Parts: sequence; C-alpha cells; structure tokens
Amino acid sequence: MATAPYGVRLLVGAAATALDETRKLPQTILMYPMTVVSQVAQLVMKMQQDVADLVIRGDETLEQLFPPKEEKPEWATFDEDNAADDDASEPVAEQNGERLTEGRFALYTTGEPDVPETKPAKAPTAAKAAPAIVKELDYESLTLAQLRARLPSLRVDDLETLLAYEGKTRSRAPFQTLLANRITRASAK
Repeated sequence: MATAPYGVRLLVGAAATALDETRKLPQTILMYPMTVVSQVAQLVMKMQQDVADLVIRGDETLEQLFPPKEEKPEWATFDEDNAADDDASEPVAEQNGERLTEGRFALYTTGEPDVPETKPAKAPTAAKAAPAIVKELDYESLTLAQLRARLPSLRVDDLETLLAYEGKTRSRAPFQTLLANRITRASAK
C-alpha cells in the first residue's frame, strides 16, 4: 500500500476528528455550561487569592515602614484601669463599703454579716442561740442560690424557723422573700 501524501493524510485526519466531535456534540453541549461555570469559579477564586496575597504583602511592608503605635482610645475603660485609680479595689457587689443584698448581686451574697465595722457584730450571740436547722444547713454561709437549692427538702416548720432567724439576725430581703414564698407554696399543697 502506498503512503498518501502528507496533505491528504492531514485532511482525512481532520475530517475523522470532526466526525467524532460531531457525534459527541449532544453530550458536550450538556457538559459545556458546567465546565464554563467551574472554570470561571476557579478563575475568580484564583484572582481573590492573588488580591489577598497582595494586600497581606502591602500590610507587612507598611508595618515595617510605619510601626504601629500602641494607643488606647480615651473612651475605653477597663477594670484594671479602675483598680489602679482606686487604692481600695472593692468587689463589684459592694458599694460604699456595704455589701449589696438586693438586685442581681443578691445571689452571690455570703454568710458574712452586713454589719458595718463600727458596730459590734450580732452574729456570735445569735450563733449560740441558733436553732438546730440553722446549724444543720450551715445557714450563715449559704448564698441565696444555695439556699434555693435546699428549699425543696425542708419542711414548713423548718422554713418558718429559718425565716424567723433571718428576721432576728441579718434581715436580708431576698432571703426573707425566698423563704416566705416557699412557705406559701408549701402550705398550699
């Protein structure tokens, strides 16, 4: 068999390829939009990465040329700043040396008496005459939240004893309210 000239072979190859591509055309047309979209998305992401790299490089260069100054806005205050201004760092739950027993801080009050230092404390004499339930619960050291957790296990008599004891000693309004409400609910049952 004789070899066809180069030009003829080229034309026959191009015609065969065109015929094959024509047969694949329905499938290619269906895939073409997805191919174009994925290529465009790839191009956009590449451009975004390049822009981000340039911005980072610009930030690094500017930081080397003009080092940042540590400055604090004059309107910004921090707890450490307030503690430095005040010689006595008081807890947030205290105001003018007196512990707050009402409002949102009432949950965090401790068993310490609310008696100012100038007056003698009533707690030692009250501790001697404290009812058994007070000693059993270690009532003086309970916070409001701790007392609330123990209320369901107490009888009405115990609740009334605790309410009377609170009234005689420290008279903390949140504690008295909690005990009175519990007595009301327990008596209604």
